Amino acid sequence: MTASFDYGIAFSRNIGWVTEAEQAGLRVRRIAIAGLGGVGGSHLLTLTRLGIGQFNIADLDVFEPANFNRQAGASLRHIGRPKVEVLAEMALDINPELDLRTFPHGVSADNLDNFLEGVDLYVDGLDFFAVTIRRQVFAACAARGIPAITAAPLGMGAALLNFLPGKMSFEAYFRLEGEAEDEQLLRFLLGLSPAMLQMGYLVDPTRVDLANHRGPSTPMACELCAGMAATQALKILLGRGKTPAAPWGIHFDAYRNRLALTWRPGGNRHPLQRLGLYVARRRLGRQISQGTQCAIPASETPLTPMEQILDLARWAPSGDNTQPWRFEIPSERHLVVHGFDTREHVIYDLQGRASQLALGGLLETLEIAAQGRGWRCDIHRRKDLPETRPTFDVKFSDTLTEPHPLEAVIRTRVTNRRAFSQRPLSSRERSALEASVGAGYRVVWLEGSATLRRMARLLFANAEIRLTTPEAYTVHKSIIEWNSQFSQERIPDQAVGLDPVALRLMRWAMQSWKRVCFLNRYLGGTLLPRLQLDVWPALNCAAHFVIVAEQPLQAMDDYVTGGRAMQRFWLTATHLGLQFQPEMTPLIFASYIYNDVVFSQRSRSLAQARRLTSQLEALIGREACQQAVYMGRVGFGSVPMARSLRLPLSRLVLPTVQHEPS
Repeated sequence: MTASFDYGIAFSRNIGWVTEAEQAGLRVRRIAIAGLGGVGGSHLLTLTRLGIGQFNIADLDVFEPANFNRQAGASLRHIGRPKVEVLAEMALDINPELDLRTFPHGVSADNLDNFLEGVDLYVDGLDFFAVTIRRQVFAACAARGIPAITAAPLGMGAALLNFLPGKMSFEAYFRLEGEAEDEQLLRFLLGLSPAMLQMGYLVDPTRVDLANHRGPSTPMACELCAGMAATQALKILLGRGKTPAAPWGIHFDAYRNRLALTWRPGGNRHPLQRLGLYVARRRLGRQISQGTQCAIPASETPLTPMEQILDLARWAPSGDNTQPWRFEIPSERHLVVHGFDTREHVIYDLQGRASQLALGGLLETLEIAAQGRGWRCDIHRRKDLPETRPTFDVKFSDTLTEPHPLEAVIRTRVTNRRAFSQRPLSSRERSALEASVGAGYRVVWLEGSATLRRMARLLFANAEIRLTTPEAYTVHKSIIEWNSQFSQERIPDQAVGLDPVALRLMRWAMQSWKRVCFLNRYLGGTLLPRLQLDVWPALNCAAHFVIVAEQPLQAMDDYVTGGRAMQRFWLTATHLGLQFQPEMTPLIFASYIYNDVVFSQRSRSLAQARRLTSQLEALIGREACQQAVYMGRVGFGSVPMARSLRLPLSRLVLPTVQHEPS
């Protein structure tokens, strides 16, 4: 007992679940832990709080920022420090009387005997991909009669196996001998988790990259592992209760609210395991043999403040993810935004207004991002260029301000085309959204069951124009990236909002305009997508909204400024936890009617647009319809798993044409 520490007092709250004699027995037991990363550090601290008095701990790694989401000991003050050193300090802060033997070079064949000397139990904390040394450690434990526990963090749960003396061994269970590394990894994964409870909610499968030894993890899973492993350790060391030994396993998934007790006689030789391995090879084989680049690519690590600003600004929204901008950097404080529009080939941008709104959203995002770097923006549009090529000079200067609160949601702002909750907006949420648009704009709300039904009818009619106009078909055909969860410059099909059956039908039809016409004429082809993409979402949201300018929209600058209001509104909605979907085509078709724009050679489409405009005027008023900047819907719901990404800066930044002194 030290001057300020008393073992009996420190661990007295364990008594009741263990006896005093059992607690004293735990004090003299030695546990070996190899690996102090995702689970190993939590194992050490949990077992220390259980009152275990002796440890052998091994790890050769140091802490880095990528460890912060899950690893005990990972913090700013520990970056670059050896994990074994940091965790030893943390454990000694809990129990300064610990007998700690540290192995700062990790565990290897050369020091394995020393590492397991005098050990009563081994708890596996090695990295998932460290197959070779893991096999060696478990084989050594089996030879010495040392019980061993492995607990794997999987999703938001934990899978655990005990390998006990006289029972099935690690090698007999996993059957790794003579297999290539990729096969060993598959066998280890499926052997750990025969139930595979975690796969049902893996939102981005491309993040599982076995070939490059990368995978997602959560802090909840690591802590669950520590709790389950420590409980099994207590039972093994005290000889209490029934301890399942391989081929029995335990898999608890907190996300799924499920507990599975698995049994695989013969381990990976079991018929169910063989079938599972066959399926896994087919599903993951390409990733394992060739490596898989993450669908959401890592940023090019922007170094300068300008690059950091652009890396955020590029996430501004644009119609169909066209990203109508490119960047030129003449100097470290001067940016040129080269805009363009898509009027030559996109029916929804025949006046360039959709692209101008997007450019406004980009400029607003630039200002928000710049504020976080201590810069302010002075933005001027070059007046001597055609409207089809809007170009902006952005000069940056220092300012003393805090980061903008909306900066944190720039990347997470996303379009959600699915149904939302019908929960109404609170007065606080409405007020925040109304204030976000700023002076010169107001928000018209369309809410309540009767109004939502009117909106559903309007959008149902509007969708018929979209789906039967040949000029729209060419756009729709080009903007969808099929079989994709993410897309850098289009819309991934999984984000469209259709169910799998409708999506397959749509893909078949989009092969030719003749197929579309056949489907529309004889099979009611527009009905299913209109119901799924327009009616159902329109009925299921908190409210529809229209951002209306107080003055008529006459020139390009009016739309650019309106785009800035739109982006503030959208980012504020994201900051409030709301989901968001633009509903712009009714406004676009109305603007064509007001400006006598013949957007199609199909007379029926023109007549439908005139009727649609009258319906919209009846809903929000003629003045609001003429001065509307943006329309959409908001509500509460799940964040979409599929989304459009953005082009990397390497494709957005142009060579500098004219150099200026820095």
